[in-house]
Parts: sequence; C-alpha cells; structure tokens
Amino acid sequence: MKRTLTTPISEQEARDLHVGDVIYITGTMFTARDEAHLTMLEHGAPFPMEGLALYHCGPVAKKDGDGWRIVSAGPTTSARMEMFEDRFLEKFLPRVVVGKGGMGEKTLAALCKVGAVYTHYTGGAGALAARAISDVTNVHWLSELGIPEAVWVLSVKEFGPLTVTMDSHGESLYDTLNKNVRKNMQAIHERIERRE
Repeated sequence: MKRTLTTPISEQEARDLHVGDVIYITGTMFTARDEAHLTMLEHGAPFPMEGLALYHCGPVAKKDGDGWRIVSAGPTTSARMEMFEDRFLEKFLPRVVVGKGGMGEKTLAALCKVGAVYTHYTGGAGALAARAISDVTNVHWLSELGIPEAVWVLSVKEFGPLTVTMDSHGESLYDTLNKNVRKNMQAIHERIERRE
C-alpha cells in the first residue's frame, strides 16, 4: 500500500512508522548539508521546521526567470551529519530525515526522543527526485554557502519512495544488517579454518 505523509507531519504519525515501511512525502521539504546544519545550529532556523522533511541533499539548481528550478536532487551521504544531527533534531523537530547510507547511535537516540524517522532514498536518482519537486519556495544563505550547501525550501508531491531504515522505537536496519554481516563473516571464517 502506498502511504503518503503530508507536512506538517505530527509526532504521532512519525512514531507510527517502523523500519521497513515505505512512504512518500507531500508538502514542504528543505535541504541541509554540513554547513547548513552548522549555520542553523549557530544562528537559528530561518523558518519553522517542526513537522517538515529534512533532506540531506546538495541540489543542482538553475535560475528560472525570477526563481529557481531544481534540475537534480540526489541524496548526499548522511553520515557526514552524524556529529550534529541529534542536536538539530532536538532543536528544530523535523519528523522525517531523508538521506542515504544511514546514521549512527546519536541520531537513533534523538529519533526516539523527539519522534522522528530516518529514511533512505536511492542514490544516483537525482533527476527522478527532481520530478517530485513542484516549486522552490525559498532559498536561504545562498550567497554565503553556495548552491549545494544553501538551505532550499521545496514544495514536493509524493516525493519517494522512501524506506524507513531508522525509527523512533530504536530499530535500525543498518544495525541489523551489520550484525548479520558479522555473523556471516564469522561463519565463513570458521568454514575456511576447518578446511585448512
């Protein structure tokens, strides 16, 4: 079943999600990479972020008349934001984080505390992602940070599919995967040692 969440997303809606769920986002999404996270933590958010979707993305944007058009919007590696994502979540309360590659224990603890989820979007599908972006409603710190690092505020329609890989119940698909990989590696080593 296709499940679409419309922003602002409530804490309860986020807590109702579990690892493995597939969702789409309609409404407001904003981008933030390393520099944008740090800028907002130091200076505050330029708009209310509670209930919105945070996208780890440095888009390719093209000037279009008086406004902008997003040409490509693929996810960036989320682990880069691990050092400050917990503080960001607690301060600004976005309910869905979109990225790739997963995040660590600090972020997982913050997701549980505030009621939010981390979702995975396929890398290399930036042009496909851009199709779900209907409008650039604003851009912040463009001259200071440049196009990839600026905070882009986007109107999106059924942005996805997004797979919930970390939820507010302490579950992480990445932890499960790592445990399974370690278990399989151990079994492979044992078989090799028996043959020697």
